[in-house]
Amino acid sequence: MSKIISVNVGLPRDVLWHGHTVTTGIFKEPVDGRVFLRELDLDGDRQADLTVHGGQYKAVYCYPLEHYAYWKQELPGHDLTAGNFGENFTTEGLLENMVHLGDRFSIGSAEVVVTQPRLPCYKLGIRFQSDAMVKRFLASKRSGFYLAVAREGEVGAGDEIKEISCDPHRVSISEIIRLYLAKKYKDGDFEIVRRALQVTSFPESWKEDFRARLAG
Repeated sequence: MSKIISVNVGLPRDVLWHGHTVTTGIFKEPVDGRVFLRELDLDGDRQADLTVHGGQYKAVYCYPLEHYAYWKQELPGHDLTAGNFGENFTTEGLLENMVHLGDRFSIGSAEVVVTQPRLPCYKLGIRFQSDAMVKRFLASKRSGFYLAVAREGEVGAGDEIKEISCDPHRVSISEIIRLYLAKKYKDGDFEIVRRALQVTSFPESWKEDFRARLAG
C-alpha cells in the first residue's frame, strides 16, 4: 500500500546566503490533522519564486521516505526529518521507477496527476548549507515527483495513495531523469522520448527540451 507519511507546509522566509538575503519557501514542517489541497497548493503553503516553483504542474511535491536512509548516510551531520527536502508529501511505497507521467491517484478526497520529476535549484543548497547539494541530489537520481491537482480536497498523514489509472504511455519518472542526465541517447531512448511527448500532463517546458534533443 502506498500512503502519505507526512504532510508538510511552509511560508517563504528570508535567509542569509553568501552575504545576500534570499527569500525561499523550501523550509517545510509537518502539520497535524487534515489540510485542504487546492488547485495550486496546500493551505498554509506558498512558494517564493513563482517563475520556477509552484503553479498548476507543481502544486504538490512528493518525496519518498525510502530515500531518507540513503541521505542519512550521505549527510551524517544532518538530523533529517520529514519535509527536509522541501516536499509537501513525504510518501511511502511509491518510488520513481513505479510512478509514470500522467498516472492518476486519489488521496483523501482529492485527485492528483503526476507531471514531472524535480530538478533542484540552488535553494536546496541553502536548506543543507552546501552548494554541492544540488549536484549531489541530481546525481542520486532520487528526484521525487510533482503532482497537479485534478480535484481539490482534504488530505492528511496516513491517507492511502490509490491509483485511479496508469498512463498508457508508461514513461516512469526514473526514465525522465535518466534521459535528462544522458549525454547521448541510445536507440530505444528516442521511442521513450516520443511517448513522453504524448503525455498531456507533462509540462511544455520539458517537452521543448526533449524536442530539441530529438532534433539534435
